Amino acid sequence: MILITGATGTIGSEVTRLLAEQGVPAKAMTRDPGRVAGPAVRGDFGDVRSLEAAVEGVSAALLLTAFGPEIAAHDRAFVDVAARAGVKRIVKISAIGAGDNEDPEDVGGMHAAGERALTGSGIEWTIVRPSMFATNALGWAEMVKAGQPIPNVTGDGRQGIVDPRDIAAVAVAALTGPGHHGRVYEVTGPDLLTTHDQAELIGRAIGRRVETVDVPIEQAVAQIPDPAYAKAAAKGWAFVAAGGNAVVTTAVQDVLGRPASSFASWAGDNKAAFGG
Repeated sequence: MILITGATGTIGSEVTRLLAEQGVPAKAMTRDPGRVAGPAVRGDFGDVRSLEAAVEGVSAALLLTAFGPEIAAHDRAFVDVAARAGVKRIVKISAIGAGDNEDPEDVGGMHAAGERALTGSGIEWTIVRPSMFATNALGWAEMVKAGQPIPNVTGDGRQGIVDPRDIAAVAVAALTGPGHHGRVYEVTGPDLLTTHDQAELIGRAIGRRVETVDVPIEQAVAQIPDPAYAKAAAKGWAFVAAGGNAVVTTAVQDVLGRPASSFASWAGDNKAAFGG
């Protein structure tokens, strides 16, 4: 039995779908089991007893903790409970570059402590560090439909934008197959893209030009009400703008035996969201 934490999110829901498609026994951990169509169990990273109940009868788990300063504490709590329960394998969804980051206000730094807890647990482990999700572009959907320009806070900074379906597929392979213990997979798309590039590819998908407008990071951050998220966003945007996330890897090809999906393909599959 595989336990899927973060089961109602972008990655967790796709992992759930893929496991069901493959006929692999799995159950979702969520604070509201009623939101999940298949087998589910109530669980909260802040409630150790609920975690103990969730891991009962589980041989492997997807560890996917929501953004926030509690990531490290939640990861440690889950790993500790899983180790005591005899869970044999954990696949953790982290963030690209987390291994080189100790900044507690940065997304990578938030994940680094959880990675250490897992790698030192004695449990068979795999770490999946994805780059920027293609689905983050859905935040521009209403602007695009209204004919407004996409805000560009990262200048000419390029990223290996990754289709979340590829992230989920890599995670499923690590959860269900051999040869992944002790591996760290930095998962990216096949191309390095700027925000301008993404806008052009969305425009091609929907059949009309999509413009961008440069927005200073300080101005964009001022629109974010959550202080922790605002700090992390500012650090992340500055890092990308400086070229720090200009990384493309072969992880998808290495694990799945096929090329990573392109942003152009993702945009085509999701053109309806942008009015196409």
